[in-house]
Amino acid sequence: MNETAADRPGRTPRSLREAWVALAGLSAVFLFEMLDNSILNVALPVIGRELHASTTALQWVTGAYAVVFGGLMLAFGAIADRFGRRRIMLIGLVLLGLASLATALVATAGQLIAVRAAMGAAAAMTTPGSMALAFRLFDEDGPRLRALTLISTVGLVGLAIGPTAGGLVLAIVPWQVLLLVNVPVAVLAFLGVRSGIAADDPAGLHRDTLDVPGMLLGTAAIVFALLAPTLFVDEGAGSWAPWAATAAAAVTAIGFVLRERLTRHPLLDLRLLALPLVSSGLAYKAAAGLATAGLGYMVTLQLQLDWGWTPALAAIGMLPQVVVLVAGSAIVDPFVRRAGLDRAAWISAAAVVSGLAVYGLLGRFGYPWVAIALVLVAAGMRVVGVVAGLNVVRGLPANRTTIGTALVDTATEVTSGAGIAITGTILAALFTGDIATSQWSPRQTGEFHRAVTIAGLSLTIVAAALVGWGIARARYAAGDRAAVPVGDTVPQDA
Repeated sequence: MNETAADRPGRTPRSLREAWVALAGLSAVFLFEMLDNSILNVALPVIGRELHASTTALQWVTGAYAVVFGGLMLAFGAIADRFGRRRIMLIGLVLLGLASLATALVATAGQLIAVRAAMGAAAAMTTPGSMALAFRLFDEDGPRLRALTLISTVGLVGLAIGPTAGGLVLAIVPWQVLLLVNVPVAVLAFLGVRSGIAADDPAGLHRDTLDVPGMLLGTAAIVFALLAPTLFVDEGAGSWAPWAATAAAAVTAIGFVLRERLTRHPLLDLRLLALPLVSSGLAYKAAAGLATAGLGYMVTLQLQLDWGWTPALAAIGMLPQVVVLVAGSAIVDPFVRRAGLDRAAWISAAAVVSGLAVYGLLGRFGYPWVAIALVLVAAGMRVVGVVAGLNVVRGLPANRTTIGTALVDTATEVTSGAGIAITGTILAALFTGDIATSQWSPRQTGEFHRAVTIAGLSLTIVAAALVGWGIARARYAAGDRAAVPVGDTVPQDA
């Protein structure tokens, strides 16, 4: 029988093969996150018709997951670093299984949004721990990079096949099956993590008091910030609701910053964000999340609602992305060795932004331009997902690895939610009538084209600004490798 990490507490695995049980479980966790982000997109028109969902409701079917995930990520990251990464992950996997089973009972858009929110909470409990535990399995960056590449490969395959598999499945079964598939994934992850990873070592956890007010303020700030744009469209600028949400977002964000600066044991020590390698990696991940979510949302609606493709045909139309994400695993390690971690990060982030720009400018002129955009974004995502995250985690104290991966995933999920919110808000503002209707008038088609162009270019500008900031911070890090430690020792290459 092969010896696993769980059989050898306190010892480091000597190879990926030796840690295969743990990596299988952690890969299944990441598969859930990425599959859940993509698999419902292709079913949005069907869900809209069956549940009589408005444009805003459809936006929140996908956005609720991202909002809850992003809002709770830091809180559960801190809880995991305090009470145990393995323990919190196992609890989250149980919640995931139960929430997925509840999909079978969904009858309204509101119920589906609630289920998606519960899944977001489960993801916040599990996903940061997957990268943190993988990082801590090994002592050197080489095997860490290969382990993270393996986990991200499984997850990105889920992201890639989600729309394709979803479109094909919809031809023969109800859309609810697309979420019920999470149940066996959760079971596989639970078994792999429980048997392949040793129980948490108390010496590797901190004993600081949990910053509950910081958790509440941080979560509220994110939720209000993503809710405000939708309310401006639904209620109008003359209503008090959108202005109240905007004010609440500003107040809670300011309150969070003040709380973290003044409290003795902050949820997030803001000095960590000032580390050049950390801020650079977070900027790249934020740009990638914004671009990927916005592009996926727009392409799905365009293929099915604008061009009239069936879900199965739309799934085939996503194949360029699938091919690049699956085949790209072979080039990550050689490319990173040749270019270096810092250069590989900004090149891949720039590719993601370029793909979004191609779609915003040319996507409405035919499928070849859509395919080029999908390829560029997929190629960039394949690298930046691993490299930027590794840069952030290796630049943080050893007993803050979960909060570090939570920072990475928060940047991705919050900007993913923002990408969907911005796109959905622009569509709702410019498109008259029900977007899920079977046939559009010429005027509605023109409105849709204008909306996706404006949304695509708006997201491109924001993503490009984030990449520019990331490049500037990475260059600063390269010129000043002696980063000031915060708390525990920070690696000198941070």
